[in-house]
Amino acid sequence: MTTTTPPAGIDHDKLMGFVFRAVDEVGATLNTALVVMGDRLGLYQAMAGAGPLTPAELAQRTGTAERYVREWLNAQAAGGYVDYDPDSGRYTLPAEHAIALTDASSPAYLPGFFQIALGSVLDSPRITEVAKTGQGLGWHEHGQDVFDGCERFFRPGYNANLVTAWLPALDGVVAKLQRGATVADVGCGHGASTILMAQAFPASTFAGSDYHEGSIATARQRAAEAGVSDRVRFEVAGASAYSGSGYDLVTMFDCLHDMGDPFGAARHVAQSLKPDGTWMIVEPAAGDRIEDNFNPVGRAFYSFSTLLCTPASLSQDVGLALGAQAGEARIRDVVTGAGLTRFRRVSETPFNLVFEARP
Repeated sequence: MTTTTPPAGIDHDKLMGFVFRAVDEVGATLNTALVVMGDRLGLYQAMAGAGPLTPAELAQRTGTAERYVREWLNAQAAGGYVDYDPDSGRYTLPAEHAIALTDASSPAYLPGFFQIALGSVLDSPRITEVAKTGQGLGWHEHGQDVFDGCERFFRPGYNANLVTAWLPALDGVVAKLQRGATVADVGCGHGASTILMAQAFPASTFAGSDYHEGSIATARQRAAEAGVSDRVRFEVAGASAYSGSGYDLVTMFDCLHDMGDPFGAARHVAQSLKPDGTWMIVEPAAGDRIEDNFNPVGRAFYSFSTLLCTPASLSQDVGLALGAQAGEARIRDVVTGAGLTRFRRVSETPFNLVFEARP
């Protein structure tokens, strides 16, 4: 790279350090597409547990073209995703990386994270346009990678924590579910959380709702495949308009901050709960101060908030736009503003905070 004398007062080393950091970030951005590519072509799956492979061997295993596979492997090796042995010309996927890239049952499973990131980046030109006016872009207006990637990213965390940790942390809720409770899962998307609860608590009934018609169609299909359609129903409805009342439990997973009118949604929850009912709110992990979120997780969630969450809220009535990094204090304000008097954090993971709210 050609260098010139920087203007007075500029630290040349600091400038070039930033330039090369930016180069690394461009590589990471491009790698998002390469991870999705590797996932879709089965490249990671074919490497998992296979030991060292040449590009030709991996191409043969996956029915792909060797020349593309060779470049893909070199990019993966340069990024530290796979190991490369220059003496043999072979590449190995470390066992730890294989878990994160191929094991959908692991809470460390990452392909969905990359998929929703890719979908967000592909939709970014439209966000750039609405940012000029302050208008929004609805969740339903995004591409399929956003919908599918969202579920694939959050579902492993739900599988690992919802039944074993989050629900037991709520006061008396598991006992109700075991006896037979009524549950509303609001903003259910593809129904992963709804179906998981239905499978764990066969005596209870569940009502999932989401304003996105396409997600509800997928949720109904998934419930039928899981054999729980007799105890689970899904409806197309916004968070302030889902049907039913007298619920023992209302749940919201990673969606309250996306709503245009979270206070209105909270009031509807309060009206739909039994007097001794519980509202479980799962939100992205965030501190209350902006600087608390200057870390890798906070950076990712602020980015998703810019491209997905804030536009979604601004596209709706009120358009409060809490943002993905709302934090506990702002969620508390929403809950208490609806007249619910009891609020506490009951659990957390590196990606989520879990709150309990009660009348």
